Amino acid sequence: MLHFSSMELRIKKLHPDAKIPTYAHAGDAGFDLYAIETVTIPAGNRALVGTGIAMEIPDGYAGLAWDKSGLSNNHGLKTLGGVMDAGYRGEIKVGVVNLGERDYTIEAGHKIAQVVIQKVERAEIKEVAELSDTPRGHGGFGSTGK
Repeated sequence: MLHFSSMELRIKKLHPDAKIPTYAHAGDAGFDLYAIETVTIPAGNRALVGTGIAMEIPDGYAGLAWDKSGLSNNHGLKTLGGVMDAGYRGEIKVGVVNLGERDYTIEAGHKIAQVVIQKVERAEIKEVAELSDTPRGHGGFGSTGK
């Protein structure tokens, strides 16, 4: 049996044709965002796609935008820079890059991304002269092999 904590996520339509986000299936982690406009993204280019909605994400949480797997795997569309802060009240827009070989048109009303609402911790940032040692150390960018 699935158990999810529940919270209220307030959505405001900024445009009468905007679609309210939806979860496609019970148990899905992310809800779908819908385009408010038709946008053609040439191969190798990017676009900012509006949704026509604003959200009121509760304090202590953030919205994280992720790819729709079908758009990503079938057409090469990837989302860009997808953090929605709790204090933001403007239109939700999704940066999309077309890594495919053909131009792609996102139609108004179509799904463009999915959002996961996640609890966030606020770090106390402290400058130090040295960091603690670990077995990994400075190893990164392929240092663990294939």
